[in-house]
Amino acid sequence: MRYPNSLPAAETLTWQGPIDAVTFEASGMRRALGTLDAPCYFLSHSGRLGATNVGQSATDRARGGLPLLGTVDPLPVQRLGSPEFLESHGVQMAYMAGAMAGGIASEALVIALGRRGLLGCFGAGGLAPARIEAAIRTIAEALPRGPWAFNLLHSPHDPALERRAVELYLRLGVRTVEASAFLDLTLNLVHFRAAGLRRDGGNRIAIGNRIVAKVSRREVALKFLEPAPERLLAELVSAGRITAEQAALAARVPMADDITVEADSRGHTDNRPLVWLRPSVLELRDQTQARHGFARPVRIGAAGGIGTPQAACAAFALGADYVVTGSINQSCREAGTSPHTRKLLAQAEMADVAMAPAADMFEMGVRLQVLKRGTLFPMRAQKLYDLYRSYASLEEIPATERAKLEQQIFRRPLEDVWAETRNFFASRDPQQLVRAEQNPRQKMALVFRWYLGLSSRWSNTGESGRELDYQIWCGPAMGAFNDWVRGSYLEAPDNRSVVDVALQLMTGAAFHYRLHSLRLQGVQVPAAVAHYLPEHPLA
Repeated sequence: MRYPNSLPAAETLTWQGPIDAVTFEASGMRRALGTLDAPCYFLSHSGRLGATNVGQSATDRARGGLPLLGTVDPLPVQRLGSPEFLESHGVQMAYMAGAMAGGIASEALVIALGRRGLLGCFGAGGLAPARIEAAIRTIAEALPRGPWAFNLLHSPHDPALERRAVELYLRLGVRTVEASAFLDLTLNLVHFRAAGLRRDGGNRIAIGNRIVAKVSRREVALKFLEPAPERLLAELVSAGRITAEQAALAARVPMADDITVEADSRGHTDNRPLVWLRPSVLELRDQTQARHGFARPVRIGAAGGIGTPQAACAAFALGADYVVTGSINQSCREAGTSPHTRKLLAQAEMADVAMAPAADMFEMGVRLQVLKRGTLFPMRAQKLYDLYRSYASLEEIPATERAKLEQQIFRRPLEDVWAETRNFFASRDPQQLVRAEQNPRQKMALVFRWYLGLSSRWSNTGESGRELDYQIWCGPAMGAFNDWVRGSYLEAPDNRSVVDVALQLMTGAAFHYRLHSLRLQGVQVPAAVAHYLPEHPLA
């Protein structure tokens, strides 16, 4: 396409500067647009489109110059999202690597991000208290000033585990948690929030314990936008777990500092589109803020599907205060998962995902999104749930079906599985065994959850011989990321650093934001220019 030497809508605008500073090659124009800390000028010269980061725009045609088609101002990645998010968490970018349970979001991952001034959340879900305590001490020693966070995963069938996690966090000084999979507020979550409240020297409410709530439903978001329920605060005061003053302060602040609106993501998900879910929660935030007049409105971030610069740019264009990534971090070398799993993730395409029953909410029918390429887990997990719905006990399962379970899925007699399950819950949550003895279907659920729980651990540890049973949490963002980096140095999983992925994603988001601004000015940028490529490491 030829570009005219003048445009009617901008006939008085010119670019003034040295012509040898203008690049007319696609790669050069892409680099000029990607130089985020400098302005970028697109101009016309002899019918060719050119770009440069030097010179200046002018309106005086008498001074000469070249026709200026469009200009974009500097846009460092620090300007994306909310400045309050950066200030509150002490980070360099409005970016967060979300928790991935079982330690997939590992100590190494959190520490690597924290050392670069980025927020990462340790995946504490499903781990024993001793393992979580060791992770806290390791991360706190490496990052004494932060930033870092720990996951608090809702445990509807094991509230004692949730309480132990909160008590551990309070005792060891964990100041930020990512609250995940909550359908309602719990006594333990309110305890964490209220226990960190006090008045500062200016008699203002100081929030010591921050909550980043991950939600995918409007009704759940509302619970985190409101103050803690009075009945739960009263119960905590009565039990001596918080003071009356802390309860009074908790009634004047929202339950969360940040709410991550989670769209089509890996793990627990409702597969909802971000384009309407995020604006809906934002409207709800504005309504509750107008009603309560909190000193600081709750920030609203975006997660689910954030696997490319275009996706991150779209989230910020929707007004996201920050973005959260998940699936793509699992394929990075710092992730606490096996090389085989990282290889499968690096080969995934957008359609290589499926929904499967969740181990922690199996009886409730809650599902999560997993990788289906290279594993039979989704099919086998669904088979277990179908049997659970069809029969009232293990004894009712037909002999042929039972034989298939023992040979193909469990690889051992169901009696042996139950014995292991009984030993596990005897020390962890004996009430589960009491309910199982009273309800044969509950016993069947615990046996089936043996497979669902171990399958993710096998994936993390690289259990030999169990590759077809690996449960790998994964959303379509993983396939989109692989499409984006194909042919670049990031294609190989061994080259994927969680910090470099974050920097490339955010730099690319700013690149596409500037590209969009040019398009709004009428500049038709060639396809070869309009694609941010991870050409070299940024970490």
